[in-house]
Amino acid sequence: MFNYLFSMFSNDMGIDLGTASVLVYLKGQGIVLREPSVVAMNKHTKKILAIGIEAKRMLGRTPENIVAVRPLRNGVIADFDATEKMIRHFIKKVHARKTMLHPRVVIGVPSGITEVERRAVRESAEQAGVREVHLIDEPMAAAIGAGMPIQEPEGNLIVDIGGGTTEVAVLSLGGTVVAKSLGIAGDEMDEAVINYFRRKYNLIIGENTAEEVKINIGSVFPMDEEMSMDVKGRDQITGLPRTIRVSSEEMRIALAEPTKQIIEIIKSTLEETPPELAADLVDYGIILSGGGSLVRGFDKLLAQETELPVNRADDPLTCVARGTGMYMEELDNIKDSSRSRF
Repeated sequence: MFNYLFSMFSNDMGIDLGTASVLVYLKGQGIVLREPSVVAMNKHTKKILAIGIEAKRMLGRTPENIVAVRPLRNGVIADFDATEKMIRHFIKKVHARKTMLHPRVVIGVPSGITEVERRAVRESAEQAGVREVHLIDEPMAAAIGAGMPIQEPEGNLIVDIGGGTTEVAVLSLGGTVVAKSLGIAGDEMDEAVINYFRRKYNLIIGENTAEEVKINIGSVFPMDEEMSMDVKGRDQITGLPRTIRVSSEEMRIALAEPTKQIIEIIKSTLEETPPELAADLVDYGIILSGGGSLVRGFDKLLAQETELPVNRADDPLTCVARGTGMYMEELDNIKDSSRSRF
């Protein structure tokens, strides 16, 4: 009874604990926080200096004694201590003055992680002061957040391209029929851009610059009107700053390999889909979510490669976070209905 009354006064939340960004959905309020998954700390003392937006600004710009790190890699925890501090920081930021409340949370995790990795996520949240932790696979959360009719006896295919992982799943009757997780997504696209500049122009650019280029002129399918932009970096030979102009056509070359691997895992998932559900996809098609799906032309390329209708979810960046929050609210409904029967 105490836990039930306590939950009425706590701010339960859903968390998309992503490799690139953390999004928090607060019960009754929607998305209330969206910040980079970056922690800046003193290399020697391990003292945390900045988290989120402030820490991301430090990437590639820190003195020798300060390091800006991403505590999650490929959707799993790479630095347990930094992840725990990051979660604690964001919970306090969301709760503002209500620091005494210990929320319940639902956290989205990649479908392909191990039980040990799931336990690490759970324990890091508990160490951060969370009262009750529930985990949900990211493709399921993305499908819920995208408003897909996953409870129906029909095939639904969701492709969630995040920062560290690409999640592909066929869902039906509220469950997962086929699911695949690939450690290639937005971060690998950024790395491909960095490598392209190094190979072709002998120009060294940082992560933030690569992401900016991807967002501004990134393309994987021919455009009606091609784009270009100036990119600044350091010449690998002379060591001096240099500016070059690059086009969206070049970005297609740079992004070709990670894009190819993402397309292949989607095709592999389709090959393992039961015939009846595969037939449904001819009508319902594929829904895209996640920041990586926003690269220009990805929907057109995928439609060409699979011969299926392809659509982006509304606000694809927040699908997983919204799905975790909606799942949390559904947990309450399940508990309420259980009480009414006894």
